Amino acid sequence: MDILKKILGIVWIALGAFAVYYLIVNQAVTLWNKGGENVIPAVIYTVVLCPMIAGALGYFGIYCLQGEYNKKD
Repeated sequence: MDILKKILGIVWIALGAFAVYYLIVNQAVTLWNKGGENVIPAVIYTVVLCPMIAGALGYFGIYCLQGEYNKKD
C-alpha cells in the first residue's frame, strides 16, 4: 500500500502541473486577449488560483513521496 501512495504522490504532482498549465493556457490567456471586463477573471486565474492549486497538490504529492501518510506503529 505504501508503494501505491508513492505512485499517487507522483500523480498529484503531475495533476497540479497540468492544472496550472490548463488555467494559464486555456483560461487566462484567452481572457487576457479578450480584454475589457474579462481581465478580472484572468487576474484571478493567474494570481490567485494557479499558486493555490499548484502549491496544494504539489505539497500533497511531496508528502506522499516522503511517506508522511504511512502508518507508524
